[in-house]
Amino acid sequence: MSAVARAAGVSVPTVSRVLNGHPDVSAPTRIRVEAALRENGYRRRAARRSGRTLLVDVVFDDLYCPWAVEVIRGIEDVTRAAGIGTVVSAVHRAPIAWQRWLGNLRTRSAAGVIAANAVLSVEVLAELSRLRVPLVLVDPVTPAGAGVPAIGATNWAGALGATEHLIELGHRRIGFIGGPAHVLCSRARFDGYRAGLEAAGLEADPALIREGDFYHESGFSAATELLAQARPPTALFVASDQMALGACEAVRRRGLRVPADVSVVGFDDVPEARWSSPPLTTVRQPLLEMGGLAARTVLRLAGDDGVVPVHGMELPTSLIRRGTTARI
Repeated sequence: MSAVARAAGVSVPTVSRVLNGHPDVSAPTRIRVEAALRENGYRRRAARRSGRTLLVDVVFDDLYCPWAVEVIRGIEDVTRAAGIGTVVSAVHRAPIAWQRWLGNLRTRSAAGVIAANAVLSVEVLAELSRLRVPLVLVDPVTPAGAGVPAIGATNWAGALGATEHLIELGHRRIGFIGGPAHVLCSRARFDGYRAGLEAAGLEADPALIREGDFYHESGFSAATELLAQARPPTALFVASDQMALGACEAVRRRGLRVPADVSVVGFDDVPEARWSSPPLTTVRQPLLEMGGLAARTVLRLAGDDGVVPVHGMELPTSLIRRGTTARI
């Protein structure tokens, strides 16, 4: 703090007031102190001794889905038991939001960072490394960097099982609504779908494939297009529950019934899947367990116990048969 005070040309108590969010600091002084904090890579090292609670920072691209809530629940179960607080942030894919988040991270006692389904730039990764803040990824959008633990699910196997389930029910024209093509789990789910078709001697028909964004509206739009074809699919495998529920609504709006006319399988098994009408057949992704494992991993890294976690960890998925699939 003394070094920061000298660099900013202020007193140590002024630096303390900025760190603790006191309002009695002028804007120019606050900006100067925050710049000095960044340049010096300042972090509160004495958080435990001062009675302050260490924190795990959890950052998402956005929080507009039940997927995120389930991951947070899993993280919080572990951090609460360890007596450590949790801070949740959403950056909405905005570079300026990432910079604000980094600024906040520098001034609080972060035990580690869990980035869930978020894209971290080279600059953000470099700054976390410089600050020596442990990082764990959950369901990374792109391949994890060297030495960064990443936790996901068996997306390929889950998609394969969903496709095989529909084929066993007699379906041959199976539509696929995937997530964004650049996202790792999207590619894995598409590859599993295609492998399931190929194993049954079927080809992936480009006319039956659409790309969404994991949210309800894109599932509804994509299913509407597929069902409007002269030879529509008799079943849909949809790469997220939210898109699958949107697809079910598209089926209903065409005057058709799920599953009597069109079978639908989702992916995730978020709570609303159990309460849809009919309840959604889906691939269960163990979101609570993924969040819990991420929290335990980041705390082990923060504890510096010499144990290096496995680089890539995939938890098993499972097919949950409910009411949206039926024999053709």
